Amino acid sequence: MALLVHLKTVSELRGRGDRIAKVTFRGQAFYSRVLENCEDVADFDETFRWPVASSLDSSEILEIQIFSYSKVFSNKLIGTFRMVLQKVVEEKHVEVTDTLMDDNNAVIKTVLCVEVRYQATDGMVGSWDDGDFLGDESFHEEEKDSQETDGLLPGSRPSSRTPGEKSFRRAGRSVFSAMKLGKNRPHKEEPQRQDEPAVLEMEDLGRLAIRLGDGLDPDSVSLASVTALTTNVSNKRVTVIEARQLVGLNMDPVVCVEVGDDKKCTSMKESTNCPYYNEYFVFDFHVSPDVMFDKIIKISVIHSKNLLRSGTLVGSFKMDVGTVYSQPEHQFHHKWAILSDPDDISAGLKGYVKCDVAVVGKGDNIKTPHKANETEEDDIEGNLLLPEGVPPERQWARFYVKIYRAEGLPRMNTSLMANVKKAFIGENKDLVDPYVQVFFAGQKGKTSVQKSSYEPLWNEQVVFTDLFPPLCKRVKVQIRDSDKVNDMAIGTHFIDLRKISNDGDKGFLPTLGPAWVNMYGSTRNYTLLDEHQDLNEGLGEGVSFRARLMLGLAVEILDTSNPELTSSTEVQVEPATPVSESCTGKMEEFFLFGAFLEASMIDRKNGDKPITFEVTIGNYGNEVDGLSRPQRPRPRKEPGDEEEVDLIQNSSEDEADEGGDLASVSSTPPMRPQITDRNYFHLPYLDRKPCVYIKSWWPDQRRRLYNANIMDHIADKEEGLNDVQEMIKTEKSYPERRLRGVLEELSCGCYRFLSLTDKDQGHASRTRLDRERLKSCLRELESMGQQAKTLRAQVKKHTVRDKLRLCQSFLQQLRFLADEPQHSVPDVFIWMLSNNKRVAYARVPSKDLLFSAVEEELGKDCAKVKTLFLKLPGKRGFGSAGWTVQAKLELYLWLGLSKHRKDFLCGLPCGFEEVKAAQGLGLHSFPPISLVYTKKQAFQLRAHMYQARSLFAADSSGLSDPFARVFFINQSQCTEVLNETLCPTWDQMLVFDNLELYGEAHELRNDPPIIVIEIYDQDTMGKTDFMGRTFAKPLVKMADEAYCPPRFPPQLEYFQIYRGTATAGDLLAAFELLQIGPAGKADLPPISGPVDMDRGPVMPVPVGIRPVLSKYRIEVLFWGLRDLKRVNLAQVDRPRVDIECAGKGVQSSLIHNYKKNPNFSTLVKWFEVDLPENELLHPPLNIRVVDCRAFGRYTLVGSHAVSSLRRFIYRPPDRSAPSRNTAGTATPRSPGRAPLGPREELLPAVQADEEKEKKKKKKKGNSEEPEEEEPDESMLDWWSKYFASIDTMKEVRPQGCAPSFLPQTDHGLLFWFWPGLKGPMKGKEKTKAAKEEKKKRTGQGSEAPEKKKPKIDELKVYPKELESEFDNFEDWLHTFNLLRGKTGDDEDGCTEEERIVGRFKGSLCMYKVPLPEDVSREAGYDPTYGMFQGIPSNDPINVLVRVYVVRATDLHPADINGKADPYIAIRLGKTDIRDKENYISKQLNPVFGKSFDIEASFPMESMLTVAVYDWDLVGTDDLIGETKIDLENRFYSKHRATCGIAQTYSIHGYNIWRDPMKPSQILTRLCKEGKVDGPHFGPPGRVKVSNHVFTGPSEIEDENGQRKPTEEHVALCALRHWEDIPRVGCRLVPEHVETRPLLNPDKPGIEQGRLELWVDMFPMDMPAPGTPLDISPRKPKKYELRVIVWNTDEVVLEDDDFFTGEKSSDIFVRGWLKGQQEDKQDTDVHYHSLTGEGNFNWRYLFPFDYLAAEEKIVISKKESMFSWDETEYKIPARLTLQIWDADHFSADDFLGAIELDLNRFPRGAKTAKQCTMEMATGEVDVPLVSIFKQKRVKGWWPLLARNENDEFELTGKVEAELHLLTAEEAEKNPVGLARNEPEPLEKPK
Repeated sequence: MALLVHLKTVSELRGRGDRIAKVTFRGQAFYSRVLENCEDVADFDETFRWPVASSLDSSEILEIQIFSYSKVFSNKLIGTFRMVLQKVVEEKHVEVTDTLMDDNNAVIKTVLCVEVRYQATDGMVGSWDDGDFLGDESFHEEEKDSQETDGLLPGSRPSSRTPGEKSFRRAGRSVFSAMKLGKNRPHKEEPQRQDEPAVLEMEDLGRLAIRLGDGLDPDSVSLASVTALTTNVSNKRVTVIEARQLVGLNMDPVVCVEVGDDKKCTSMKESTNCPYYNEYFVFDFHVSPDVMFDKIIKISVIHSKNLLRSGTLVGSFKMDVGTVYSQPEHQFHHKWAILSDPDDISAGLKGYVKCDVAVVGKGDNIKTPHKANETEEDDIEGNLLLPEGVPPERQWARFYVKIYRAEGLPRMNTSLMANVKKAFIGENKDLVDPYVQVFFAGQKGKTSVQKSSYEPLWNEQVVFTDLFPPLCKRVKVQIRDSDKVNDMAIGTHFIDLRKISNDGDKGFLPTLGPAWVNMYGSTRNYTLLDEHQDLNEGLGEGVSFRARLMLGLAVEILDTSNPELTSSTEVQVEPATPVSESCTGKMEEFFLFGAFLEASMIDRKNGDKPITFEVTIGNYGNEVDGLSRPQRPRPRKEPGDEEEVDLIQNSSEDEADEGGDLASVSSTPPMRPQITDRNYFHLPYLDRKPCVYIKSWWPDQRRRLYNANIMDHIADKEEGLNDVQEMIKTEKSYPERRLRGVLEELSCGCYRFLSLTDKDQGHASRTRLDRERLKSCLRELESMGQQAKTLRAQVKKHTVRDKLRLCQSFLQQLRFLADEPQHSVPDVFIWMLSNNKRVAYARVPSKDLLFSAVEEELGKDCAKVKTLFLKLPGKRGFGSAGWTVQAKLELYLWLGLSKHRKDFLCGLPCGFEEVKAAQGLGLHSFPPISLVYTKKQAFQLRAHMYQARSLFAADSSGLSDPFARVFFINQSQCTEVLNETLCPTWDQMLVFDNLELYGEAHELRNDPPIIVIEIYDQDTMGKTDFMGRTFAKPLVKMADEAYCPPRFPPQLEYFQIYRGTATAGDLLAAFELLQIGPAGKADLPPISGPVDMDRGPVMPVPVGIRPVLSKYRIEVLFWGLRDLKRVNLAQVDRPRVDIECAGKGVQSSLIHNYKKNPNFSTLVKWFEVDLPENELLHPPLNIRVVDCRAFGRYTLVGSHAVSSLRRFIYRPPDRSAPSRNTAGTATPRSPGRAPLGPREELLPAVQADEEKEKKKKKKKGNSEEPEEEEPDESMLDWWSKYFASIDTMKEVRPQGCAPSFLPQTDHGLLFWFWPGLKGPMKGKEKTKAAKEEKKKRTGQGSEAPEKKKPKIDELKVYPKELESEFDNFEDWLHTFNLLRGKTGDDEDGCTEEERIVGRFKGSLCMYKVPLPEDVSREAGYDPTYGMFQGIPSNDPINVLVRVYVVRATDLHPADINGKADPYIAIRLGKTDIRDKENYISKQLNPVFGKSFDIEASFPMESMLTVAVYDWDLVGTDDLIGETKIDLENRFYSKHRATCGIAQTYSIHGYNIWRDPMKPSQILTRLCKEGKVDGPHFGPPGRVKVSNHVFTGPSEIEDENGQRKPTEEHVALCALRHWEDIPRVGCRLVPEHVETRPLLNPDKPGIEQGRLELWVDMFPMDMPAPGTPLDISPRKPKKYELRVIVWNTDEVVLEDDDFFTGEKSSDIFVRGWLKGQQEDKQDTDVHYHSLTGEGNFNWRYLFPFDYLAAEEKIVISKKESMFSWDETEYKIPARLTLQIWDADHFSADDFLGAIELDLNRFPRGAKTAKQCTMEMATGEVDVPLVSIFKQKRVKGWWPLLARNENDEFELTGKVEAELHLLTAEEAEKNPVGLARNEPEPLEKPK
């Protein structure tokens, strides 16, 4: 079927220009070619074709738009033609000539001529041409990624979008889009579905991409505006490693990975059930986390056959991205995904796929386990791709989502026809056609559409079939409005399955309702272009009530053995049993009261129009755009419900009578705001406070909210943990007491919950979820209460931190439990309306306002005055617009049942009189419309603004000119402006007089109003930039209290400043609110202290509040400046550093020529300063770099603020403790070191050596254990050492999880590939039993590996950067980044990285003066260096830098084929090495194995960049990623990072000592520099350093085996324990390989792969080092495997003889090595075997290249005929043997197979009889052999296949002989293929 549109001409065009046409149908648009210089006629003459899958509907629309085309600007729409295809459907061929409509739907003169044909299914389909396959997704894969479509080729038909993204496109603008949208306003697109990548789609962008063909990548469009949440760039990485046990015969499997709508597939592997891929895919998304986590990852295996057939699905596996992200490290590593067939749920498991899945968000650092020689444990069952706690045997289940009805839907279309009908006929239809769509696990189902109904009734259920427990966490339920042009979302609700089920022992399956859920989204007024449409999709916080939906959810576990079961997993929609109205609870009248006590901080944009506030709950109270519903509930009339209806109506009437007619008042009277200051206004309520009240009707489900409130109350008390944390952080005394108090409160709270909810058992309207949740909450809280009790007893001073962590997990658990999945009363919204337009809102959860007589159940804000800050709705509230407060309200709210409302005013500040509406006069329970306060108190507020620190930079210089503005009630004052600082010390007291507060004095004392402090940056033009905000509560003193301790004077404290959600510094201040008594201000404490006349009339913070000061001396080490960037285009030439702290400071010496030598000539300077005694109040220290230009001008280059000086404080050593080193930093830390005595560690070394000796003397020949041999020195190389080290690293890692870790040599479980899966459990148990057996036999597992592991010297492989292991090598030299430019936000500023303009190297040391005498008396104390004794000279020094690059892993693909061609590039100073000719073709895990020597001179060239580039045949090479290493810090570090210290000392062989200095020389030098006594060598094998003695071997063997005495071994032993030496000891860097993440500046924050390397540095004035180590990649060794197939036996008989009916088979055997399927070899056919016996005597020859260390075969081949060069693959060495039945006329039949891992496969049986199926399934324990050790093996092996029940069966046995020879041996001793010469095999008789 297809629709063809032939666009002929467009005539009567005005003017002259280029024209282009766009034809859209079903959301897919085609563009025509551009017609240049058309005058009045454009002759397009082009045909467009849409292959149509479903038949045409007569209401579908075809849209043709004609544009004036512009290369530079966006295309200008001339006119649009829309056509309903009714006639086309009827007549199949229509020709139309018609006029176009312009933007305003007005007819224009331009005429269009078009011909439309519809080829239906009745055989009229013409021949297909290539273009018809545009609908094929794979065809468009690249296009989708690059967003470019080459539309400039003649005759090509650019498709602007792939069908996969149809939902982005609208089939056409709404037919009545009668609105002028501005010149190039893009159409309103349908918001993207949740499972789509959110790429901004605009027509203009689509056109640009087509015309310019420049592949706009998503970054080039601002994606911040796609979602209302901050956009996260996240990328998803999947490595498909291999698949096993795929069900099916002789398949060609392909693995497809889909994430959302992106799909990528591996290459095809031929004829195998266990393919090996090792392919790596990256999916990039630019969407908010919410959207990302709901995307489904689907891994499916497809049995691909040929080009004509798309292939059949073998099985698939699904999980959502959120599940992966919630894993530790956000990843699954080397796990097996279980495949199941969604179309056949009774079938059971379809195989496994082994893969790595990781999700990386921006800034996430993923630690991948080390990729070593991957002979991993092949235990599939133990490594399934499932989160913790999910059983491996998942069952199929049905998920029933029941949709009953909805209420309160908004108006969704202003269709003109409806309005016309209403005007003429008076017919008033509901303007919405709702249906419900449910998304779950990548599938979606929808209910029927209820036409024109605001209160639709569906009673339908959507049924999903999926495995249980599902790996998708959320069900998305969306009410949508059906529309001819474009369906819109009305509201979205997510059901979190974790909240409606419990997987514990006493847990319950997911269940929900029937219950109402409330949906929130954009405001309800209908506009054609709803800018907040995203909110209706469930993105961001809804700003208005949209509707409520009654739904239910149930899960039924299926019994798949039941024959009646439909086995498909298609989504079904079926009718559901209706439920009664009352099942969700009895309808009750609720009463909401609000009093507005203050409205201030109203943004000045809204300052000139009258303002009113509106409060709504659901649709009640919404007068502007709620629907005109009656205020009484209108129950639906169902047969038999009449009486009930009357009851409800009457009951509410009665209530109304007693209280007069209570019509709701939901908004305050309009009032014009008054000016507070130049930014904000306030409403002058003064003593008359307006009130609102609303009556509403809801099902009474308060119990749910009460339970949530009790838990919230407990959790709020738990927030006391923050105090504990703060106490620990600020080192206050007794944090453990506070923690005990918190635990006490927790356990009491838990028991109180048990007693309160216990009485809440029988309740008619409680759903199953209510009951189950209550049970599980009771259980959880009971156990939490008990744990809290026991923990309380265990809290001691030293365990506080651990216990604190446990308590925090309680807090999370409580918050999770308190979140109620079944809603009841909707949230309350407070809107500010300016001139009747909605401006800003706040949303308050109804449970926080709910009244209860029981205190614990009371909502936390019920009957309290709450401060609310209103914000802008939707996207407008993000970025800088959202920083400003729109209004600040002091609002009193009360919500409860109408019948409980007698005390609704009880929490208001006292001293008011009620003003009631006319009809309510004299009625007690009638609510007031305003309150008039008669009592008021006079106060004075003193704000002591001391200082702020770590503020944002608001100016381009990287600094700010900050001042603070303090708001209290409706007054505001400012501090003075301090220029050019990020850490202002204002030291200023602001006094607010004449403050009038309403209410009783004692209430104000306990709960004073809140103070808002905003920090601004003053600009030269008088404009101010907002920098952050914080809140504080003042300390209140009443007139009758004394101003004395303990409460007064108040202490300064830190307040965290926020800008948006980001923290933006701290403010140090104190606030006091003093009541002015009858005697006036005379009673107040005097404002003492002189008014500081130098600063004008500024009052400083008074004594007693300001901190107590002491004298400190700060010493500064000036080392040098690095990487300074240009300032205002001029290079920095003569920089200087200024240090300032608390108004004092020091300047460095001037660097006279930065280019020649960027180091300072004078190293140490100092200054003295008065600082607070309390270290927490220390001001920051500012470092500024200025460039001294001619004529005495200075330019600021950059600055750095050291916010905390604590780490630089020198504390004189305790005389009792051993003294510490005299460097100016804190005591050196040595992370992660176990404090072992030196002796303990040197024993193994000695033993190892002795063992070596023994072994050399007598080699034990042991036939059974060939692995035990000592490795042959000549065989070992650097790689042996590397792989041995990685194995060690892996063994250390799993200690936490596995009790005893067995290396692979013990039992490679899956060398065969058919683990027994007879019955799901039996097989597994047997496998386990076999393992246990084996463990016993190998000597209890833990000792066995010791014996087997050959002794190879190792190095240290760090899975991260070396500097992160050694504290950035800042042991005495620190690096401070200099910043410039504004601090970044999402919009205008730049990121931290981009702001760095250089680095200052130096250090600080501060101490109280005077210092203890003994420091300066130490021997060799040089006063010029102060505390920085013994630092090296900073003169330039020449160094040889040797970089060894081992390999890269997980590189980000750079080419279209998903691979890259990487090579190394190294930059250091002016040296730039590009190793381009040695690129590695098509590899994402390349092994480089190269070393590079570079000569450099420090300090000029000290930043080494190692980059990986992608080689391209044409065009420039792309950067994949790079890493930067600061060599200078390493070179000068005390950790001695110049050349790593090896584990042992040897003078020849693979482990040769690399350093030009021997261990003894290094030791002597370290002792001399550290002024340590030693080293004293002697007697042989001992050395004494300080007071430690080290021992070790005393002889060394040279190449010729001669033994000589040496001191090097013991010296090395001392070096390896250098950290044990007192005072100067620290860990020395060992011989190592470090793993560094590669980053790409274009993709900030996302790792692009990792690089393994190490760097050696040798000063040129020392002896030269030897030649570099050879680490070039191992070359694979050539082997030939000869396989002789002798006989087969017991082969199943497939054929029936045509005449006799006898069973027989025509047998032949096929064999190949994995990865070389194309070289498969077949024996000849043994015809007509009646017994299953076959004789062949046939020889296969398989030459292959093999890497012994990695146990992989290496294959090099071209990927395709177009490939430029060969790609190298590494594949496990596995031999496959298959038996087949040959057929003459049809395809041969596959009978069975076995796959043997050549490194470890079961030894063949001696006879056919002894050969059993269990040999291959691992159910009996067979000795394993390796062909590489045995060289020759002969025996019988079983061949297996799966029967129709998916169980293995024995289908034959083969007798074969395997013989392995090296290529040289094979050449000397050639044999013939099959039965050919030489050495022919005889033909069987």
